[in-house]
Amino acid sequence: MLVASALVLTGCGSGGFDGVYNMPLPGGADLGDRPYQVKVQFKDVLDLVPQAGVKVNDVPVGRVDRIDLGADGWTAEVTVLVNGDVRLPGNSVARLRQSALLGEKYVELARPAEGRAEGALADGSVIPVERTNRNPEVEEVFGALSMLLNGGGIAQLQDISRELNAALEGNEPQIRSLLDNLNTLVGDLDAHKGEITRALDGLNRLGGTLNAQREQITGVLDGLEPGLKVLSEQRTQLVTLLQSLDTLSDVAVDTVNKSKDDIVADLKALAPTLRKLAEAGTNLPNGFELLLTYPFPDSAVDAIKGDYTNLYADLDLNLGTVVENLGRSRQSPLPSLPGLPGIDGNAPSLPLPLPNLPLPGVTGDSGLGDLLGGLLGGGR
Repeated sequence: MLVASALVLTGCGSGGFDGVYNMPLPGGADLGDRPYQVKVQFKDVLDLVPQAGVKVNDVPVGRVDRIDLGADGWTAEVTVLVNGDVRLPGNSVARLRQSALLGEKYVELARPAEGRAEGALADGSVIPVERTNRNPEVEEVFGALSMLLNGGGIAQLQDISRELNAALEGNEPQIRSLLDNLNTLVGDLDAHKGEITRALDGLNRLGGTLNAQREQITGVLDGLEPGLKVLSEQRTQLVTLLQSLDTLSDVAVDTVNKSKDDIVADLKALAPTLRKLAEAGTNLPNGFELLLTYPFPDSAVDAIKGDYTNLYADLDLNLGTVVENLGRSRQSPLPSLPGLPGIDGNAPSLPLPLPNLPLPGVTGDSGLGDLLGGLLGGGR
């Protein structure tokens, strides 16, 4: 009997039997005729063993072929065999799960939770460690619960509850009012969420603009440093200046208070003058236009060319016309003469009429008439 058993074992060994790990688990997945191989990288495979199951949506589709150490020396590389009829996207994810609380570990393959599927898993595909994960172990859950119950804040919950009740007792109306105000505030914020969103978008654009002009802003701030240094050096003088301004302000206020009545009286006295100026209207500005060009109109400025002026004048020197104009204006051509001694009364008005007497010894045209006519008769 022992010999027969040894022969059976020897026959199995010659066929490639390496141990119990080569024996498929009962009830495992059917790999079919053409299974494909996928490598899955995990940070930690826990107690996963070869021949463990591979599932998709809790349906067995393959098994773990072997578990090796990754090329980086820090990760575990699990080689799984998947039924060739199972189609999965190339960016599938892998998770290490447990069939029950104390059940066996298995590898779950699933489509990506976010984003769209890309490509397809094929023989030789690799699922990197970034797309793998594992569920927490029962030991880890109980350990965390123990830390929470023993070393956590559970013991302080009674104190927190007692202090909270003491704080709220007797303040129920205020608490209700606070909650109502908080509800109103939240409602107002919700009603203005469009404006708040636009304000945040504006701040975002402002931040982008400031970031784009960061070099210019840095240059401006660096340029302010010398000025700030000068202000710091002259701090004493600036403080003295401000104190002097404070003293000047006190003096100015005191002066205004003391001369207030006089200032009001002066302003009231100026009121008639200002009123008349207002009544003058445009006459005053028009009069100022002739001030610089008197006795000529302001259009005479156009005749000034540099340092000379073009002038065309017509002068009427006719003595009779001059005397006639003076008589018409009722003004004497001679200045007022002082009174003569011994003569009372008013002197006769000037000019006196001249007698029309012929000159002795002058007959005919002696030529003087033309001369006098030229001098007294007028000309141009």
